[in-house]
Amino acid sequence: MGKHIAPYDNKNQPIIDINDDTTPLCYFNNVQLKKGESFEYQLDDYESVVTLAGGTCDIQVDDQHFENIGRRKDVFDGHPASVYVPLKMQAKITCISECSDILIAGGRYDKQLAPFMISNGETLDDTVQYGSDDTKTHRKIKHILGQQNSDLRGRLLVSELFTVGAGGWSGFPSHKHDVERPPMETRFEEVYQFRFNPGQGFGAQFLYEHEDDCGPAYHVKTGSVIAIDKGYHPSVAAPGYEMYYFTIIVGAESKSLRQYWDPHHEYQVHTIPGIKDMVAKFK
Repeated sequence: MGKHIAPYDNKNQPIIDINDDTTPLCYFNNVQLKKGESFEYQLDDYESVVTLAGGTCDIQVDDQHFENIGRRKDVFDGHPASVYVPLKMQAKITCISECSDILIAGGRYDKQLAPFMISNGETLDDTVQYGSDDTKTHRKIKHILGQQNSDLRGRLLVSELFTVGAGGWSGFPSHKHDVERPPMETRFEEVYQFRFNPGQGFGAQFLYEHEDDCGPAYHVKTGSVIAIDKGYHPSVAAPGYEMYYFTIIVGAESKSLRQYWDPHHEYQVHTIPGIKDMVAKFK
């Protein structure tokens, strides 16, 4: 159930490739470019979105050009800018800053839509902050593909998630989304890449299939990737560190994520501030 891929130099090759053995609905690549370098890709069965974690790039999707995408130095500096790439279209990413850090998220889909840009301002408008320092659940979510552009995308949801402050829990109360039984729950696979501020930080990712199970749990650091096909999946950041994770969530049948809470902890949905607003933004 699920897997942890420890940080490594992927040399611009997919970390979660097409038809992955754990999360076949998902695709993920982290591409590093220097000024003047380009990277090209095409996914025939996956819609995707290119997000600038750092640096600035020009992005061409077939015959459409999107210029000067990205303004920040890293994921902890400012808001993301992205370009949606429909399936079967060629994308060419060219670095125009000194270097660029690029996150490519993909989700299996069967309809070709149209390319579009998600600007810094749009993710700013669609930022959700919830939880509290007292409950150790203070979290911020910047939606890239979500409710605000649901008519333009397929079943791919992409967000940047942060623990706010120094340490604390995320993905809590524990929830899952591995069975298609709307409106109670919809089946979505999920992939994370973690980063920490300061960079030597660390956390833990818990995975358990049944509410009475124990583990497994994985020690995650900057660059760790978690693939989740089923089960409950809370995570926690060590004290003194801010935790970020780039989140790829892909529906098997539905565009709307419906979470099922671990019955042991469901009552905290009603005690942690803002949880219900957070849930609404994934619909």
